[in-house]
Amino acid sequence: MPREVFGSEHVFLPKAEILSFEEITRLAQVFAQLGVRKLRLTGGEPLLRRELDQLVRMLAGIEGIDEITLTTNGSLLDRQATALRAAGLARVTVSLDSLRAETFQIMSDAPAVGPADVLKGIDAAVSAGFGPVKINMVVRRGLNDDEVVDMAERFAGPDYILRYIEYMDVGNTNGWSMREVVPAAEILERLRTRFDLRLLPAQYGGEVAQRWQLASGGEVGLITSVTQPFCGDCTRARLSSNGTLYTCLFAGSGQDLREPLRAGYSDEKLRAIVRRVWGQRADRYSEIRHLRTEPSQKAEMSLLGG
Repeated sequence: MPREVFGSEHVFLPKAEILSFEEITRLAQVFAQLGVRKLRLTGGEPLLRRELDQLVRMLAGIEGIDEITLTTNGSLLDRQATALRAAGLARVTVSLDSLRAETFQIMSDAPAVGPADVLKGIDAAVSAGFGPVKINMVVRRGLNDDEVVDMAERFAGPDYILRYIEYMDVGNTNGWSMREVVPAAEILERLRTRFDLRLLPAQYGGEVAQRWQLASGGEVGLITSVTQPFCGDCTRARLSSNGTLYTCLFAGSGQDLREPLRAGYSDEKLRAIVRRVWGQRADRYSEIRHLRTEPSQKAEMSLLGG
């Protein structure tokens, strides 16, 4: 959340507007009844939510859910990795855009945290049994694109999976410019100057990353939302902390589920709402981004996560 936009005077949501663990679990059960098999806890920063391992344990008990994962900035992971693993968390993804302290600060705008803190969290996750840990690197031209090869060398082993993500115009406050996008094809070309790479097949329908095997046993992937959109294969929905259902990372609005939930709607009625929203979705922002002549209002990344 850029500090020049969300400064010290920013008013956060009252606790009463945020879903409780019980409400999150109830809605997750509704989604599971409709065929959802994977849940991801993201943010903002999910590890700021107190006793998150309790939520993981509750979600792990839902019939039909095969896997629960977490995306985090890693700054608190060293303190919570063991408890989260014991609660039933299956995998961890950590955001790390740079190994250089100065560049890290520019991209994260979090002066109290540095790459050493994140690396400590990654090590804790591996030790807790989460390996391979996924590392997400958003690549921005002129900021950290010269670290593409360095990151692969640092996370080349079997304990890690490194993902390069094209810089996206998520939300309205990140100052996005197409000039800062490093296309995945260029990233791949840089990697091939240092590594022998073998293309891996997709693991499931709708997988967003193009995966490549390193000779060292590690893996890298490319997420190409800008230059090679994959809207047509998207199978993801997002539930915000205040109970709003979004069908696209670039959406500006969504469907309120909190009020029907608190009004006592049955599972059948909640399923009907979700089924209607999902059946009517026509999201393809990434495919038509280059056709837009006016900016659109989009929900911030801190609300929707990745």
